[in-house]
Amino acid sequence: MKIGNHEIGAGRTYIIAELSANHNQSLETAIRTIEAAAVAGADAIKLQTYTADTITIDCKTKDFSTKEDGPWAGQTLHELYKKAYTPWEWHAELQAIAERNGLGFFSSPFDPTAVEFLEELNVPAYKIASFEITDIPLIELVASKRKPIIISTGIASEEDIELALDACKRMGNDEIILLKCTSSYPAPIEEANMVMVKDMAEKYGVITGLSDHTIGSTVPIVSVCFGAKVIEKHFILDRSVGGPDASFSMNVQEFTEMVKAVREAEKAIGVINYTLTEKQLSSRSSSRSLYVVKDIKCGEVITAENVRSIRPGFGLHPKYYKEILGKKVNKDLSKGTRLSFELIDGLN
Repeated sequence: MKIGNHEIGAGRTYIIAELSANHNQSLETAIRTIEAAAVAGADAIKLQTYTADTITIDCKTKDFSTKEDGPWAGQTLHELYKKAYTPWEWHAELQAIAERNGLGFFSSPFDPTAVEFLEELNVPAYKIASFEITDIPLIELVASKRKPIIISTGIASEEDIELALDACKRMGNDEIILLKCTSSYPAPIEEANMVMVKDMAEKYGVITGLSDHTIGSTVPIVSVCFGAKVIEKHFILDRSVGGPDASFSMNVQEFTEMVKAVREAEKAIGVINYTLTEKQLSSRSSSRSLYVVKDIKCGEVITAENVRSIRPGFGLHPKYYKEILGKKVNKDLSKGTRLSFELIDGLN
């Protein structure tokens, strides 16, 4: 499948910088963040499209309050989302800036009005956030747009994943990417469970990847080794400015280093190929081979004392060692002579 000009699933991993709330309600910061993401090596920038009133309601009961610990503690959901949302009137300008900087641009919609708004912008793909994987009507609507749909599995049971996949396919959309995700902020590295990236690809027959909330780049690098074709990471100019998602977002230097490490990991994985490269072939000269290690007279018997397997590798292959023991040489051989069949009676 393709997202914009990028082929997903073949070739290099598609790396998404998640803007989330890291603009702190400053359009200038949002613009600078997108420009920095391009320089850092991202392939795409992703937004979140909602308002406080489209994602929740203004209510102060316990049900509508954040957890007592974590980065968002001590406020209502409505208060949190009012601080965190990206103004819809910014989207078109941010899209133009992203595309001018060579980045893909798409978003996570959280209700039908967001989907229709993003359709007006003709985004090339959609993301379903972890907590929305149970919203089957939303997934059906997004899938009906027949664009690649990326689904995070942070809170998902097997049944949730299957219901979401069924919803997409029911709408005639099989361009699905599942992202292994741990919905903790930040997420403990021991809960990353990257083997799931490979397992989900095999089990569900879809492209898989990673939506990562751990600190650092270890998990993204490991994900590539398990076949991740998409990596999403929260991106911020500078964590010191704060914000709802700052604590688990990568700054510019960290993101740049992660991209570099991922690209190196891709090269290191390579392909299954037992053919030696030119460099490997040239290095074979440093391998072992059979050499005369003590002067031998013509007609003398080869023994363990006068022939050994040593470096370098220009002589007879060591696999013939036992075969030549006890045989006679047909000329005088000085110490350091490469042994060959032509020098041994009965073997040339």
